Amino acid sequence: MRVALVHDYLIQAGGAERVVAALHRLFPEAPVFTTIADPEVVGSLLPGAEIRTSWMQRLPGLRRHFRKYALFYPAAIESLDLSGYDLVLSSSSAFAKGAVTDRETCHICYCHTPMRFGWNAEAYAEREAWGPVVRRLLPRLTERLRRWDIETCGRPDLYLANSSVVAARIARCYGRPARVVPPPVEVDRVRPSGPPGDYFLIVSRLVGYKRVDLAVEAFTRLGRPLLVIGDGPARRLLERIAGPSVRFLGRLPDPEVARYYAGCRGVVFPGEEDFGIVPLEANAAGRPVVAFQAGGALDTVVAGQTGVFFQSQTANALCQAVAECESRVWRSGVLRRHAEGFREEIFRNRILEVVRSALGSGARELLPEALSATASQ
Repeated sequence: MRVALVHDYLIQAGGAERVVAALHRLFPEAPVFTTIADPEVVGSLLPGAEIRTSWMQRLPGLRRHFRKYALFYPAAIESLDLSGYDLVLSSSSAFAKGAVTDRETCHICYCHTPMRFGWNAEAYAEREAWGPVVRRLLPRLTERLRRWDIETCGRPDLYLANSSVVAARIARCYGRPARVVPPPVEVDRVRPSGPPGDYFLIVSRLVGYKRVDLAVEAFTRLGRPLLVIGDGPARRLLERIAGPSVRFLGRLPDPEVARYYAGCRGVVFPGEEDFGIVPLEANAAGRPVVAFQAGGALDTVVAGQTGVFFQSQTANALCQAVAECESRVWRSGVLRRHAEGFREEIFRNRILEVVRSALGSGARELLPEALSATASQ
């Protein structure tokens, strides 16, 4: 079977790119088609993969300004030559789902979200801290992109979503059903280690939509220790409003992050994410989560068993949830087992089950024997 993988762009090492890496480990012979690629990202996430980029790769300043080329991506993704493939798996947050395939090709799209800046431009501009000049140009820009997004939403034969909230968004934007397949989580990167400490933890980019400000305000008011791992444009503002009980540690290497996960009392997750891996990394370390009750957390946090929800994004609500978290007895083994339900092996088997179902009677002829056997388990 000839398989191809397609991704929007390989210019940063985020959750979407880790999904591509997991798909490539499942189909290691498949080339990865993308508009543009950063060799450092490819080297760290996709060593040995055959990467095929578009004509956009020759444009200047891609690493720094890749978002400013937004109008170019539709044409670039459509220029990729995907002829002759039996199966195309696209990983799409905006453009990859619009890849052009042969009529007989089975195209399955793993959708992280419909095009965010096409459907909710103002929120995206705030999320990325874009200035007033760019915001004035947004209506004309987003209208063209949204029109293309709608025109191409019928190209995949099947949509997969990373969470229930994204599946609902796909239905609303595209009028298409989507099966929820949670992304893989590297649970063995984080493990329980000894009794909990006295501090709560945040692991996050420091940007406005992550709502780290709620946690800073709440823990300053409580006078309780909060450690913040991560960096970003909001750090200065957060440091100004933080009291002495809040410490900012900046970016840290993975082993240190794992150590702080294992040593904390609990992890605070105050923003709304499409999926959000942090709650599961906390559970993998045997620690509970205090999470805002929205977005992907609805699929990953089990109230009273793996964490505590707060229903409004206010410091008062968060303070109450922290108190509830501290009043409960948490069993690290239960938390760890919950996180293990999101291992890459489980993701791989779910993808293979979808592929086998989509290919129908031809699955055994098209799937390699080892993969076909795995999918039937």
